Parts: sequence; structure tokens; C-alpha cells
Amino acid sequence: MSTSGHVVALCGGVGGAKLAFGLTRVLEPKNLTLVVNTGDDFEHLGLHISPDVDTLAYTLAGLADRERGWGLAGETWHFMGALARLGGESWFNLGDRDLAMHVERTRRLAAGRTLSQVTAGLTAALGIRHPIIPMSDHPVRTIVQTDGGELEFQRYFVAEQCRPVATGVRFEGADRAWISPALASALVWKKISAVVLCPSNPHLSVGPILAIPGLREGLLALDVPIVAVSPIVGGRALKGPAAKLMAELGLPPGLAGVAKVYEGLISGLVVDVTDEAEAAPLAAAGLPVRALRAVMITDEDRTRLALETLDFARELAARPARAKP
Repeated sequence: MSTSGHVVALCGGVGGAKLAFGLTRVLEPKNLTLVVNTGDDFEHLGLHISPDVDTLAYTLAGLADRERGWGLAGETWHFMGALARLGGESWFNLGDRDLAMHVERTRRLAAGRTLSQVTAGLTAALGIRHPIIPMSDHPVRTIVQTDGGELEFQRYFVAEQCRPVATGVRFEGADRAWISPALASALVWKKISAVVLCPSNPHLSVGPILAIPGLREGLLALDVPIVAVSPIVGGRALKGPAAKLMAELGLPPGLAGVAKVYEGLISGLVVDVTDEAEAAPLAAAGLPVRALRAVMITDEDRTRLALETLDFARELAARPARAKP
């Protein structure tokens, strides 16, 4: 992908952060906008927690715990132990060093700054040069509807460990939210050459971003390749409940379910090489597919997948204009 263009990447969760890291290795800060899901945000112990923003920030800063897949490497848990002894809410783990991020974010928000302004300041302090942009400065909360009632995302994901059967997903507050100013500016003023949907949960990580009024339409109006990287490999999600959730919501299994969620939006789908045969019907139906080694274990894996995904987008851009949905 020529660096003369600008790439917009939508991401959330661990898989999204991995590919975002790769994109930062091959694109200059002026050529990349990283848009992060904030539907996972919630208030806990009086603090504003932004899990996906922090996962991406720690990953780009080289601070993430690669074994757990979340939080800071070398973290300690004295605070959680003391909280549990006092009978406090200990179902959501906050590491001793990680607490600093939440405390400072909450302080700055209380002082009147927007989430975008706070995120820019905190990530700059971590030495991150590429812009990390929350999808909106307005609160949007992902609610998972289950056979046992509605659950806020973190209750479903962490406290209940995704055990309840999902019957639907809604994004509380999305209808009243606006696209964050930095993202709106990028969509209007940048010479965008491609949009990448990182290998994040289509419903729970990318879904909240696309639920912001006008965003989906704005991306389509760019008339550039929109490439999704599948989070499903070998019929299962490498991280999180994507495959389980899609099955419970009545979507086709595997890659067909991913394609169905993104129907009318994407112009190409990246799949893992192990799923090339499964992707053949999608290609036959007219969706361009590229089979790559999509499992990212090392930094080299992340960089390679980013480069190959951008190459795929460049090839799509050179094809005849795709029909509008």
C-alpha cells in the first residue's frame, strides 16, 4: 500500500490490537488512524475503565502481557488481594500499575476533557506516536441479551465468562452518539486509500463502532477497499466468544457468519490459509478472498499480516469499481 494514502483501521480486543501493531510498523503516524471500540467501557470502583483502548495502548507501547493477552507485563495484584479481603468487588481484575491509567483517565474526564483528548494525552505519555481514537466521545455501552436477561458486556465477558446463551446484542446510547471529532476529520480531510477491519469480534468489537450514526455510510462513501480480517480460524475464535456468539444468534458457522455480519460493507475478506477451502464458496459468490497466515504469534507475524492485508487492499483498489450495496 502506498504511503501516499491514509488507512483507517477499526479494532478492539487482543486480535485487533495485534494487527494494529503490525500496521504501525509499516505505516507512518500521518498515514494511519486507529479507531477503537469503546462499547466495552464501564464505570467500576468509581473509575472509568476503557479495556479496548488500554489493550491497544499497552500493545503499541510494548507493555502488554503477551501470555495473558491483556493488562501489563510484570503486573502485581496487591490491590485486588486487599480489596477482596475487605469484601469489595473483585470479579474484574485491576493490576497495581494498571490502576494508574484508570485513575488518571477518570481525573482528566472529571476535569472536563473529552475521552479523545484524554486518550491522546495518555498515549503520548506512553511514547505512542500513532493516533488512537475512541470511536465516540459519547458513552455507548454494549449490552448482551441472554436467556437469563440483559448483561453489560463486562459482566457477560468477565464475570459470566460468556457462559449465558446470547439472544441478541444492542448498543445502548449509540443512537445519541456522534463520531469522535478526530475520526470525523480524518474521514473528511485525509486522502484515504483503504479501510481495514481488524480481526476483532464482528458483533462485540467492530459492531459498536459501526453502530455510531453515519459511520458505516461514511466509510462506504469513501469508495475505497474495505477489507476485513477474519477472527475465526479453523471454525473457532482465537480469542473471545465470536464463534459461540454467532452460532447462538443464528448466523452461519465459520467464515460464512463473518461474511454475513459484514454483508454490504466489505469488499474483501482475509482468511487463514487453513480455511482456504471453506472460503471458496464466498469467493464463488463474488466476495474477493485472500488466504494468508493469519495467526499472529510474533511481531514479525503481525507486521507480515499487515503488509499482506494492505497489498490485498491495493489489488482490490485496482479492480473495477465495486457496486454499491
